[in-house]
Amino acid sequence: MKHLISLVCLLITCIAGAKDPASAKATAGQARPNVLMISIDDLNDWTGFLGGHPDALTPHMDKLAGQGRNFTNAHCTVPVCTSSRISVMSGLAATTHGSYEIGPPYQGIPALKGVPTLQRYFKDHGYTTMSGGKVLHHGFGGSLSGDLDRVIGKGPWPNPRMRPKEPLNRPAEWSKYWDWGSYPETNEEASDHLVAASAAEMLQEDFGKPFFMSVGFFRPHVPLYAPQEWFDLYDIEKIALPNNPLSDLDDVPDHFRGVNEISVTPTQTEILKAGKQRALTRAYLASVSFVDHCVGVVLDALEKSPHADNTLVVLWSDHGFHLGEKQHWAKRVLWEESTRVPFLIAGPGIEPAAACREPASLLDIYPTLVELCGLPANEHLEGLSLAPQLKDPAASRKRPAIVSSYYGNHAIRSRDWRLISYADGSMELYDHRSDPDEFTNLADDPKHRSKRDELAAWLPKNAAPEVLEESKFKHLRAQD
Repeated sequence: MKHLISLVCLLITCIAGAKDPASAKATAGQARPNVLMISIDDLNDWTGFLGGHPDALTPHMDKLAGQGRNFTNAHCTVPVCTSSRISVMSGLAATTHGSYEIGPPYQGIPALKGVPTLQRYFKDHGYTTMSGGKVLHHGFGGSLSGDLDRVIGKGPWPNPRMRPKEPLNRPAEWSKYWDWGSYPETNEEASDHLVAASAAEMLQEDFGKPFFMSVGFFRPHVPLYAPQEWFDLYDIEKIALPNNPLSDLDDVPDHFRGVNEISVTPTQTEILKAGKQRALTRAYLASVSFVDHCVGVVLDALEKSPHADNTLVVLWSDHGFHLGEKQHWAKRVLWEESTRVPFLIAGPGIEPAAACREPASLLDIYPTLVELCGLPANEHLEGLSLAPQLKDPAASRKRPAIVSSYYGNHAIRSRDWRLISYADGSMELYDHRSDPDEFTNLADDPKHRSKRDELAAWLPKNAAPEVLEESKFKHLRAQD
């Protein structure tokens, strides 16, 4: 009789789980879902599904957004490539692991000793793990290669910086990383396409058990090279330019204004002086459409594969990117264009519905996938599972998204507000309901003091210091 009762309880549990439309949790009678994770470098909200630029053409990512959940208020943990990816793969914030810039690889960070990467955790729980392209710290090789069963492509990371022998368009005094133009001649010659094609081929295989595949794309990171067909999509004289009035900085603290002086990025003044704003804007849009093509190669292959009905697809960018907004280019700052990222989840059990406007963090990727795939909870993780928002996009979020840039500087992003707190004590406060461009700093307005204090309560305490001294990583910034 006891055995019969146990069997009935198990059956009830399985049926209850199957009725949850936002959960792909594995049960005793269900196969665990596969995971296809697509990461994109330096992609901001200039996509069709986020509407950040009126001219942006991204049909493949737009289609994916319509098939699952589009987190329109998602943010990175650190607005710089290496540190953001380390946070995603460890499930820990920079304020815990101490990597705020380009610095040591994952295995060189003391706080991450014994903390399994996302890929390692899935491998340890029965998944075949595969990776290719820019996934973690400029690839996924070295001593972390043991986290993988297979490498996509001929090497861990086909060279994405392959460039013509001579610069195409950049002024002579600019860094070689800030070039742009039509290169290579065909899609098939481009590094990102090679990664996409290799992943597409691998997706047709039968692995005999669930898989976790990570595919990393380099574009639209600088240098902004793409085949000519992607430039042809955009008329340089007609493309819209960001709204970036000089007066926008009148109420902004001085603390972070000079951040580009310690990187290889040209300033807004230098770009305008050279007359290159339209050319760079077009090149970025061309690179975005090119990487959308690469995403399409992978998604089309999944659709035609035997894994189409049992694969969760997660697409994200490591951070945003400024193209003149607030007189800034690139990343590393704590304003919206630098921290906001595309973030999509689609697959079995996730019904297409309205976009989710609740704040989400890239830290949430790890715990969300662990829960959806029915793996044991990982005690190290600091993010929150997004399963409630996958079930109901209006489900409330327990806490805001928290972003850090260099030691002591943080942004708190709630559903409607952004607070920025700098190491020198200065602050910025923006109401996104009426000021999505963050033009009006309300931090010193007495009418909004209670909101400022409410958000300030979320500022990290006892944050981990930088794991490398300034002098040791400054030369690495050009390589991000």
